[in-house]
Amino acid sequence: MSIRKSRIALAGVLAASVLALIPTGASASASVTATKSHHAVKPTIVLVHGAWADASGWNDVTAKLQAKGYTVVAPPNLLRSLDEDSDYLKSFLSTISGPIVLAGHSYGGAVITAAATGNPNVKSLVYVSAYAPDQGETIAQAGALNGGDNSVLVSHLIKRAYPNSTGAVDTTVDPAWFPKLFAADAPLSKTKLMATQQRPLSSAAFDGKMGVPAWKSITSYYLVSLDDKTIPPVAEKAMAARAAKGRTVEIHSSHASMVAHPGAVTDLILRAARG
Repeated sequence: MSIRKSRIALAGVLAASVLALIPTGASASASVTATKSHHAVKPTIVLVHGAWADASGWNDVTAKLQAKGYTVVAPPNLLRSLDEDSDYLKSFLSTISGPIVLAGHSYGGAVITAAATGNPNVKSLVYVSAYAPDQGETIAQAGALNGGDNSVLVSHLIKRAYPNSTGAVDTTVDPAWFPKLFAADAPLSKTKLMATQQRPLSSAAFDGKMGVPAWKSITSYYLVSLDDKTIPPVAEKAMAARAAKGRTVEIHSSHASMVAHPGAVTDLILRAARG
């Protein structure tokens, strides 16, 4: 065979090999589907604030998550009672399609624990210096685990009656004590502002008993604030041990960890989102 004919034959073989590698019809569609499934849809991150605070406490964390390409929503927490607050959040979550990572700070932890139960879209829970009550527990009982004592906080609550409260009162932290008890390691200028913008927690919320907790069926993560003056760190460790089952991070932080240490909080939420 001549050299020219050999080259032509070799070119034909190579062309056939290349064509065989190009998917057509159903095989092309399957290839695209496989590619899409490989790149999983990013979950929506839902951030729930706690008592004596509002959603602005999540500002720095929100900015960091958005920079990573995540959709973030931070709905209001009503702070009226565990049943009412969790029912509202449950209804809100039902409007979100696709996977959800649900994070709660402080009393917001109790709310996400109740609201996420039975929602298949919630893929993970993140507790940030938060209550994670067991079935039948109140937040007061959860805060007393392992001998936890938050009497200093309780002694500096201001109580105000509100209309149609059926005996309950609104509670806020004395602004003079707020920086020390809530966010001692955050800039004082910021914590003084936070103290004036507190959203009150109804005393009815202290008595609400948890139903079936979502952390029993949903993978959970917990950030323990070792310098917390609002929820005793020993109680946080106890709640983390039973809810997060080893997926726990401990940092030296005040109660307002998402304000004082947004990087550490964001890292844990990202871990939950990627997990």
